[in-house]
Amino acid sequence: MLRGRIDRRQMERAMRQMGIKTTELEGVREVVIKLSDREIVLPNAQVTLTEMRGERSYQVSGEEFERRPEPEIAEDDIKLVMEQAGVDREAAMKVLKETGGNIAAAILKLKPK
Repeated sequence: MLRGRIDRRQMERAMRQMGIKTTELEGVREVVIKLSDREIVLPNAQVTLTEMRGERSYQVSGEEFERRPEPEIAEDDIKLVMEQAGVDREAAMKVLKETGGNIAAAILKLKPK
């Protein structure tokens, strides 16, 4: 043991004595944390599972990036935009995605001026 530092084996032994068990999860491909407006994605994350007194907690580390999921667009919304703006399905879908699913904005953007 180095001065001021605890040997890893000693730490693991002490944790076992306190009823704390840690396990490194193998084969993790991706961890996704879904928030209301975006997702935090950690591909190839390192995940450690800690179990103590029946509770499980996960420690996640790795390089992350954010992504904003595409809005789910209802079929009725697509049809309404197609009818009101006089466009095909592909054009209606494209503009609905660009406007975050806002029907009125999509129709106004597609209608001829």
